[in-house]
Amino acid sequence: MQKSILIKDTTKEERIALIREWIPVEEGLEDCEIDLWDMYRDYINGEKEIAQINEEFQMGFYEESDLQD
Repeated sequence: MQKSILIKDTTKEERIALIREWIPVEEGLEDCEIDLWDMYRDYINGEKEIAQINEEFQMGFYEESDLQD
């Protein structure tokens, strides 16, 4: 069973370790414009869940016309 990554179920140290696992180690990704430490800062500090941050991030890729029925 996978351990919960919710803020209420993790310590700050566990949240930092989780984000550290996501940082790619492959060469050639140094120029990536996304800083995971910055993106997930609110999660690390216990202010927003990962799902909320990901949702907000993804909304930046949609145009208003994409969201209309």
